[in-house]
Amino acid sequence: MNLYKQAELNIRKTWFLITGFLLFIIFLGWLFSYLFNTWWFLIIAVVFSVLQSFLSYWCSDRIILRMARAYPVSKEDNAELYRIVENLCITAGIPMPRIYIMRESQPNAFATGRDSKHAAIVFTTGLLSKLERAEIEGVASHELSHIKNRDILLSSVVVVLAGVVALLSNFFLRISFWGGLSRERDSRDSGAAVIMVLGLVAAILAPIAATLIQLAISRKREFLADASGALLTRYPEGLARALEKISQDQSPMRVANSGTAHLFIASPFRGKQGKNWFTKLFMTHPPVEERIKALRGMKV
Repeated sequence: MNLYKQAELNIRKTWFLITGFLLFIIFLGWLFSYLFNTWWFLIIAVVFSVLQSFLSYWCSDRIILRMARAYPVSKEDNAELYRIVENLCITAGIPMPRIYIMRESQPNAFATGRDSKHAAIVFTTGLLSKLERAEIEGVASHELSHIKNRDILLSSVVVVLAGVVALLSNFFLRISFWGGLSRERDSRDSGAAVIMVLGLVAAILAPIAATLIQLAISRKREFLADASGALLTRYPEGLARALEKISQDQSPMRVANSGTAHLFIASPFRGKQGKNWFTKLFMTHPPVEERIKALRGMKV
């Protein structure tokens, strides 16, 4: 399967996962509301989660850039990098994002910002020093594709959904232990004990399931960004070679953390990617080998 078809398939899978995510939340809301005999439980959890995520959405770029210890660069600071990004932006038809640099020896990069007009791309010093121009261009095209494809917005939506699941589960477990279940329902419903057990199991497993869905969507969007980036440069080999060098470099990243790992073009946690199917479920990125194979099978 070439990268074009794989990208189209990943788009469909992404929306399938989001639809499943919504149905999953509706089921949890119904189950927990049934057990507590009130819909306020679901309404409060959803409103609180959306408000919290909304604030994070508007401020996330500033928070992430500070966490990464990134500093802005202008055209005068790095004219070549600025021209690479500027030319790709003209081709993609999107505004020029802010450019930032991280003082890290590990070659890596990521994009952040709530939309194309408020976006930023961050490159590590290791990436700029260890990669050739065509490879840097491939990385930049990948990150610009995340911006153009509105992956930042999609990520925010998924965070909201995952937050709703986590809050529902947390509220349920806390109130259950406080004896908040409806005694009237318990007394008249012979299956209340069974439903209660199911509710507890769902409350414990739901956040794990939500995390798996969130990670699966993140991996699908990486494939899409690879395909879109290759279309921008018309040179898939540049991004393929960049991914090879990035994955082979074992330099650690000092500011790497699980909260921002999914943003990078490749996982900043080196030597911890794993190969078996179970480990892959918890990966923030698809295996680099699969991405390189797809890129090299692409015809432009």
